[in-house]
Amino acid sequence: IDAAALIPESYIEDLDLRLQMYRRLAALDEPQDIEAFAAELIDRFGPLPEPTEQLLQLVGIKQLCRRAGVDKVEAGPKGVLIGFHNNTFERPERLVGFIAQNAKRMKLRPDHRLVISGETSSPEERLKRVRQTVRELAQLAA
Repeated sequence: IDAAALIPESYIEDLDLRLQMYRRLAALDEPQDIEAFAAELIDRFGPLPEPTEQLLQLVGIKQLCRRAGVDKVEAGPKGVLIGFHNNTFERPERLVGFIAQNAKRMKLRPDHRLVISGETSSPEERLKRVRQTVRELAQLAA
């Protein structure tokens, strides 16, 4: 997605504590867990730096990817490429309908990758677009 996603040393100076926070973040399973984690960081260390906000967003996207059966996401200035685990989707009929509704900007390639065209000018825009798309795919897969 080409977004800086980390907990800067200037935010949490102690390396062991920073690594502990990374481990805790990796273990989060639900969106409300991410919100609680963010609130704890703010309470303990102050306002979140942009790279840490983006890290939290990426963790949320990763949670949605698991629910949607997505195993790969690439996002650049011209669009998004999404790959599905084992090249399958839980409810293919819903995916086909979703692509048909968005035919002007979406297509499924022969290698079973979903291509979503549309320009973005910043990592923040790409994060927002990917999050929205993967959220929709997770709803379709449910």
